[in-house]
Amino acid sequence: MKNLDQRNRLCFGLGTVGRDMFYAFEANTLLFFLSDVLSLPVWVFAAASMILSVLRIFDAFNDPITGLLIDNIRSPWGKFKPAILVGGVLSAVLSVVLFAGIGEGWTFVIIFGAAYLLWDITYGINDIGYWTLLPVLSSDQKQREKTGAFARICANVGMYIVMVAWQPVTSALGNTPQVWLICAVVIAAVYLLGLLFPLLGVHEKRVAPEKQESTTVKQMFRALLGNDQLMWTTLSMGLFMVGYCTTVNFAIYYMKYLFGDEGMYVVLVAVVGVAQLGTLAVYPHVAKKFNRRQLYTLGTALVVIGYAIFFVAEISILLIALGAVLVFVGQAFIQTLMLMFLADTVEYGYWKLGKKNEAITFSIQPLINKIGGALATGVVSVTLILSGIKVDGGTVDAIDAAGKLIVKGAMFVLPLIFIVVGYVIYCKKYKISEEFYASMLKDLESRE
Repeated sequence: MKNLDQRNRLCFGLGTVGRDMFYAFEANTLLFFLSDVLSLPVWVFAAASMILSVLRIFDAFNDPITGLLIDNIRSPWGKFKPAILVGGVLSAVLSVVLFAGIGEGWTFVIIFGAAYLLWDITYGINDIGYWTLLPVLSSDQKQREKTGAFARICANVGMYIVMVAWQPVTSALGNTPQVWLICAVVIAAVYLLGLLFPLLGVHEKRVAPEKQESTTVKQMFRALLGNDQLMWTTLSMGLFMVGYCTTVNFAIYYMKYLFGDEGMYVVLVAVVGVAQLGTLAVYPHVAKKFNRRQLYTLGTALVVIGYAIFFVAEISILLIALGAVLVFVGQAFIQTLMLMFLADTVEYGYWKLGKKNEAITFSIQPLINKIGGALATGVVSVTLILSGIKVDGGTVDAIDAAGKLIVKGAMFVLPLIFIVVGYVIYCKKYKISEEFYASMLKDLESRE
């Protein structure tokens, strides 16, 4: 059993490297690709960025339906691996279309919008199928924490490979649309190869297809709305993700227009990456000494202090690095905790409602990520126009003091408000403590 746990942890975690490279490339560079590489007219840029915001929100509410479909899959390979494979292949193809820059004017807007909507749907299928494996692998909280922390480490390695490399690589190769298309193809290939780890290496606990219960649409709504802890987790996670995504999406513009050296963006990302990976590596050890509420409080405190430093940090790269390290170390704790909270609501829903709907429950994660990314994209897009960064034909070289203040308010003040409110909601409404979870499992065992 121990060897199986280790193999599952290794293969589940390694599969996230390529996935997060793939997602980070789309989530963190697509807006820059539209604004600085394609040099679209302002109205086309505004229309395309509006699509990124509106369609993400629209598609986010399809994710519970996707979870319902996955929960009803009957196959010799289980419920989740078919979704991982099909969603992975389709989203890889559509990602290449997004970075192909097909058409001009309204033609570009229509093709881009259709490709983006389909990409969002198919990646959601892969994402829900992938992360729903986590609660299926083990119901032990400590095993979940070890597997979840290792998966977050691997995911962040993939994310930071892209975050560190995309700007210098694309610039060195000429920063042309053709260069970006080649990068999109390479990253999509790495993504698909990485999926072989969970598809071939992870052993899930399966129920025979003929013994699986079907889930109806009515039961889907009951599984979501009847699970009060899932709903509070969703709200808290959603607020956190809006703040997190907004800050991340502004990073390249902050270094270019406030600090004044776009080349230092790579250094900043590298410092943050090492800090986050170190935090995730020690998380299982820290979790042995502190309970989850204490860890969430620590993470939030670090974020608050980091944002306060960051607000005045553009005068020195050392201050920028200090503020960024504090913010992203705190966020690493919070992100890992959120994954654990979500996994625990699977058993809570089973305990309260009498039915375990893993995929429907975990459909909340991509829903939250999409809404967070959509609102963040909207905030960044509007800020680029209001601050004077985005103009017809591309972007400017510098902005005035008023423009800088607008950027800082959107990058630091708004995210801090969202993250703190999410923490307050958790403290007041989330009740699945370690003790409550243990008693809940005992009750479930006695029922069975």
